[in-house]
Amino acid sequence: MANASDRPQPLYIVSNRLPFNVRVDNDKLVFQESAGGLVTGLASYIESCKRANTLSEDHAWIGWPGSTVMPPLREELKREALAKFQSYPVFLSEEEMDQFYFGFCNSTIWPLFHYFPSFTVYQGNLWEQYKHVNEVFCDAAMEVVKPDGLVWVHDYHLMLLPRLLKAKAPDLLVGFFLHIPFPSFEVFRLLPGQWRREILEGLLGADLIGFHTYEYGQHFLQSVLRILGHEQRMGQILTPERAVKVETFPMGIDFEKFSRALENAAIKAEEEELRTTLSQFKVILSVDRLDYSKGILNRLEGFESFLEANAEHHGKVVILMVVVPSRIGVSQYDLMKRQIEELVGKINGRFGKIGWTPVVYQYRSVPFQSLAALYSVSDICLVTPLRDGMNLVAKEYVATRKDGTGVLILSEMAGAAKELAEAIIVNPNNREEIAEALSAALEIPVEEQKRRNQIMQRRLQRYDVMRWARDFVNQLAAMRDVQNRIQAKLLPDTVRTAIVDRYRQSKRRVLFLDYDGATSHLTQYTFRIRLDEAKVHTVQKLSADPRNTVVVLSGRPRDSLAAWFGHLPVGLVAEHGTWLKASDGPWRISKNLTSEWKKKVLPIFEIYADRLPGAFVEEKEYSAVWHYRAADPDQASLLAAEMTDHLLKFTSQTDLQVFQGNKRVEIRHAGINKGTAALDWLSKRGFDFVLAIGDDSTDEDLFSVLPDSAVSIQVGFASTHARYNLRTADEAMDLLKSLAEVPAITREPGQN
Repeated sequence: MANASDRPQPLYIVSNRLPFNVRVDNDKLVFQESAGGLVTGLASYIESCKRANTLSEDHAWIGWPGSTVMPPLREELKREALAKFQSYPVFLSEEEMDQFYFGFCNSTIWPLFHYFPSFTVYQGNLWEQYKHVNEVFCDAAMEVVKPDGLVWVHDYHLMLLPRLLKAKAPDLLVGFFLHIPFPSFEVFRLLPGQWRREILEGLLGADLIGFHTYEYGQHFLQSVLRILGHEQRMGQILTPERAVKVETFPMGIDFEKFSRALENAAIKAEEEELRTTLSQFKVILSVDRLDYSKGILNRLEGFESFLEANAEHHGKVVILMVVVPSRIGVSQYDLMKRQIEELVGKINGRFGKIGWTPVVYQYRSVPFQSLAALYSVSDICLVTPLRDGMNLVAKEYVATRKDGTGVLILSEMAGAAKELAEAIIVNPNNREEIAEALSAALEIPVEEQKRRNQIMQRRLQRYDVMRWARDFVNQLAAMRDVQNRIQAKLLPDTVRTAIVDRYRQSKRRVLFLDYDGATSHLTQYTFRIRLDEAKVHTVQKLSADPRNTVVVLSGRPRDSLAAWFGHLPVGLVAEHGTWLKASDGPWRISKNLTSEWKKKVLPIFEIYADRLPGAFVEEKEYSAVWHYRAADPDQASLLAAEMTDHLLKFTSQTDLQVFQGNKRVEIRHAGINKGTAALDWLSKRGFDFVLAIGDDSTDEDLFSVLPDSAVSIQVGFASTHARYNLRTADEAMDLLKSLAEVPAITREPGQN
């Protein structure tokens, strides 16, 4: 009997549309399979998994069924969708779908992410509907998804869904794949601030985020850094909740399906009929969905320029212009259709003659059989999107050319251009460049055509759609181990309870509490950080118990700490250990120091601050800090490295040390740190309970000197000497509140 752990994990695909459309005809449900690259590719992957017995019986596809279904038929649709398609429908009203799909998705996200900001609509009601529909999808998914499953969310319609799913099932593995470009930060930031933050936070709910190209992934990471402040290391982001992997997965096609298409008798017959009709012409193929991002007008203009410059090809070349209907009734698309047809008429009227129509135009959907035949008879395939996530037409054309002939002309703005470098790559905005590419394509010798196509075919065959899906799913499954390693150091409830019990039973306690970041939230400007009254009250309650010695540690000047905590019976450590103060004593310096060095260092800090808007210098008594949290992160990282190198050369023969902390560069005397400060307290009395909470690299000195029995906690997921991690400063304060609720004994008069 197979072990339960050996069984395949259930896979749940969530997309805007199901792999079928349903309509209601005379109160009966009528199903029709959907077309499209995503549906076709994922269906092929699912079938291959079934054949290999690697797909759980619990798998399901979750999405909208393609039309509004009234309540009386919904239960029937659920049963039939599950039985026929292993699918689970999400029900939406016409108004919801109109404002969600035609509204926010295709009037806001689609144009903006394809670099058409002038077409972008910013309406608050559409955004609210987008959020609502993502919540509807989440509720539907949670009805069928099992806790041990893998959820794979697809495309721009559902960018908020990963976070929503994680909120309801934190241990669920969630992957997200974006099938359109992710724009540069300068374009993405055109979205209103709240929208763009929620979209990024929604995506970061996923364990794995996939993009077609490295470029799109980098754009996403840049936006995450600049808007949310999360840095990445080798494509991995550590958020307060989890690790998020950002990876490139260029989507492939079902290579065998296209390369063997002509083995089908019906396709072969249609191809031969086309060859007979077009036998006297060189054929250029253009087939695309009606969309302003596809550059259809540009390729027509390029073909017009080609005819203008190459009279010798008149009567010998035709372009088959197939435009597939899309979003009928939308004004921008209706206008574009008229413009295309007007330009087709203009070219044919200007250059055409009896027996030769330069542009053979068709406005229709193309089934696979006809598409394969068109690919086979075309000498050139012209693919010129102004911006495209991938573009599978280019790959399908190359795969279908089994004899190796044919020339692909491909826009450099398509994701596929990164893989199909042997094609003729053009800028679609330059009609002369398109014309020159057409002229060159007609001159390429057959042997050179075969050489180029064979290289591309081998590449497409190796990385087909099954490999694409398999790689994504495998990497998503592997994220379980990554999350487990991170979760392993998170403070579990059982240990938290044990800590509180130890605290309750102990007689002499010391609590080392880092101020910035661990017990408060960092902001862009350090002077804005304050402890709220509730947090001050918690520290006050802890310090009121005579069994407790509470020590607040910070890199801040002693005047700031005295102003905030001087009224409480707590120990204070300022400037990372330079100044120490017992709860009932004066400030004292840890060792003899000098500040003469600041005369030379501060001007260096100021020079670099002047070069970086948002950076500023904080001067302390015996240290100085260059802060850059509010500055441009890319420029800041470069200047921080440059300045650090500069300072290291300056301090090489001194007892000064340069430290790079959390969005800051600090210079102070060697041998002074939070660890040496903590030893000052630890050496004076025997404590039977030691707790330390910190949040950055300066707290590692503290963690490293603590006894083995100490409870040490790092706030955040950074590599640390601490025994445990907590996600946020709020969680750290919750733990301190639990300790503060333990009844205190009465402090006797004169007792420290």
